[in-house]
Amino acid sequence: MPAAEYPAPMSEQGETLDALGLLCPLPVLKARKRLKALPDGALLRVLADDPAAIVDIPHFCTEAGHALLDRAEGDGHHVYVIRKGG
Repeated sequence: MPAAEYPAPMSEQGETLDALGLLCPLPVLKARKRLKALPDGALLRVLADDPAAIVDIPHFCTEAGHALLDRAEGDGHHVYVIRKGG
């Protein structure tokens, strides 16, 4: 299922970061860079198939002060919805 078909919480729209095929620590590093450029409260959808992302992305969100709003399984990957904290 393409990322565009995953509804954002409360019908909000956000950006999508395609980190498919990237291994640890690249999904988190790319998410950090993309979030840095977004305003507080913005949503970022991260697509990742790295098995370590299941642990790494929630840990990153906690450490950086972002909210992990949702985690869903796609076609061979996970989709994480992060709200940038301030």
